[in-house]
Formats: sequence, C-alpha cells, structure tokens
Amino acid sequence: MTKADKKNKKIRRSQNNIKFQEFVTWLEDNGFSLDRISGSHHIFVHPIIETPINAQKKKDGTAKAYQIKQAINIIDGE
Repeated sequence: MTKADKKNKKIRRSQNNIKFQEFVTWLEDNGFSLDRISGSHHIFVHPIIETPINAQKKKDGTAKAYQIKQAINIIDGE
C-alpha cells in the first residue's frame, strides 16, 4: 500500500483531526489544484469535476471535518 493509499484510507475513515496540509495534499493527489485564496478560504478546482472545493484551516491547524466530508462526496460523485 502506497503513502497516497494510506492517506486516502485515513481521511475516508475519520474526518476528525486531519491536518490542513494533509487535506490539501490529499486534494492534490485526487487531481485538484489551488485556484485562489479569498481570506481564509482556499478554493480548489478540478479539470473534470465542476464543483469547487472550499477548505479552511481551523485555529489548531486542522481541516474542518464537514469540508472533508463534502470533498469526499464531491470526489465520489454524490
């Protein structure tokens, strides 16, 4: 199992306590790229998936769990 596979499994198993940078790397591994930053909002776009993904860092340096869940649903096409 590669590092990317382990990261994918970890993020899909539990969306709590995921470091923001780990979430960003996971999005990039799934084909997303940073389009723009508007304040604390990092907007990621994909060349095929039309829905952009918003990511914000919490004060403790982790990603917001609900945004990770939204990203999983967008990537899975739900």
